[in-house]
Amino acid sequence: MSPRETAPQADFFRGVWRENPVLIQMLGLCPALAVTNTVENSLWMGLATFFVLTGSSFIVSLIKKLIPGEVRIPTFILIIATFVTVADMSLEAIVPTVHKQLGAFVALIVVNCMILSRQEAFAAKRPLGRSLLDAFGTGLGFIVALVMMGAIREVLGNGTLMGFSLFGPNFEPWVIFILPPGGFLTLGFWLLLLNWFQKWRTERAKVRAWPEGVGAPPERKAA
Repeated sequence: MSPRETAPQADFFRGVWRENPVLIQMLGLCPALAVTNTVENSLWMGLATFFVLTGSSFIVSLIKKLIPGEVRIPTFILIIATFVTVADMSLEAIVPTVHKQLGAFVALIVVNCMILSRQEAFAAKRPLGRSLLDAFGTGLGFIVALVMMGAIREVLGNGTLMGFSLFGPNFEPWVIFILPPGGFLTLGFWLLLLNWFQKWRTERAKVRAWPEGVGAPPERKAA
């Protein structure tokens, strides 16, 4: 394994957390901000995107040697659009109420830059198994991010979680969280929390790595 080559399991876990498409790479923000007003909507949108990403990566990796470089992007989009059509029709048949709430955002999965970027950067260059691991990890990371946002927005905006009341009839919902501005507020909250956590981990690692008996680490001396 070359120094730049990663282990197969790293292809999966990278997309779940370390390079989460929404919380780290800031990709796919349109559905993340628009349809995460409830956990149910977030979950179904995440599953639809997971299906499209996985199916597209499978086909692209399988036929990558047959795709001329000059038309690779239109070919990728055509493959993605095919799976989006399947996902759209499946949601309409399985959960018509959710499909109606998601509206045009299911069709807009076609232009989700997260999906196209994984085809261009990974599926078109790696073997089938590695491409599927990357798609699974990135798709799961997208679901996790959407559900994290949907949980906050539904609890504060409706006082419910998956439709079940949490605070009783006297709770006054924070309606702003189920409106478009609530998506920006929730995303900003999670980004702030994750950045603080990452900074805390970095400082803690520096303290642990500081040789014993040499004195306080730079952070403590500055304080």
